[in-house]
Amino acid sequence: MRWWNIRLDYSTKGRYRNMFRLVVIAIVLLLAGCGDDNGAIASLGTLEVDRISLVADSAEPIVEVLVTEGDSVQAGDMLLRQDPARINATLKKAEADLAVARAKLQQAETGPRAQDIAAARAQVAAAESDVKTARLELEREKSLVTQNYASQNTVDILAGRYDAARARKQEADSRLAELLEGTRSEEIDAARSSLAMAQAQVEDIRISLERTTLIAPVRGKVEAVIHEVGERPQPGAVVMVLARDQRPYARVHVPEPLRTQLVPGADAEIHIDGYDKAFPGRLRWIAHDASFTPFFALTQRDRSHLSYLAEIELTGNDLGNLATGVPVQVYFPGVK
Repeated sequence: MRWWNIRLDYSTKGRYRNMFRLVVIAIVLLLAGCGDDNGAIASLGTLEVDRISLVADSAEPIVEVLVTEGDSVQAGDMLLRQDPARINATLKKAEADLAVARAKLQQAETGPRAQDIAAARAQVAAAESDVKTARLELEREKSLVTQNYASQNTVDILAGRYDAARARKQEADSRLAELLEGTRSEEIDAARSSLAMAQAQVEDIRISLERTTLIAPVRGKVEAVIHEVGERPQPGAVVMVLARDQRPYARVHVPEPLRTQLVPGADAEIHIDGYDKAFPGRLRWIAHDASFTPFFALTQRDRSHLSYLAEIELTGNDLGNLATGVPVQVYFPGVK
């Protein structure tokens, strides 16, 4: 570049020309700093691992926290416990309702007992006797009316009693016929539905009870313990954050000039702050849509300011204990 061969003019008239030339040099150096020595464009971002937010399933108070920030945990390790007393009581009631529903279904499928049928037959016999007695009283009273020994009002009362006895007889006959026919299929289906509903309720409460104990879903490290013993987190509130034990990856913003030249699987070089060497990587994902700025609102001049979110996995074996969250610069060999 010929900028380095500038002859500065120290005359009064040439000061402004010198100042302009120096500003241009500074701009060129700044732009050169955005790439490597070969003019490659850097994609900037941070080194990351997947973080998992663990939430409370209920508002019960926390009774025990079993880990502290920085602890390493295995999948299945117990992390935190909430008070299960209230959910235990609800579970007992639901289990009792389930037992009732199961007994009703068994009764419907088995049908009426012999004792129930015998009792229904006895009721029919009693109703027949009442009908016979009411008929005889009515007939006797009618004969007395013809002889002017009784009033018509008494006959009307006895006629009503006779009709009521006949109605009770019909009810007893229907009850006996129903028992002899057995339980209807509709009643059995209803009993089965009630049992299934009670079983689902018990299962739902058991799941809620299990979730009063917070379990590590993956192997990793405790990054944050947000709630302490005695606190009542809201349902769905984050109570702990785990950093997953995995290879770190770079999450970067790829400049628009590089986007059309990149496909998943492209090789990458990752430069991490604090490390002299570059780490090999591979592009595993790149966004289809640009970040921050709507693509349809850009002019041809402004499109170069677009960036696309991408993730690059580190493929080397000598990773050591890389710190996450630190800035990185990613270059794609052969892509400018």
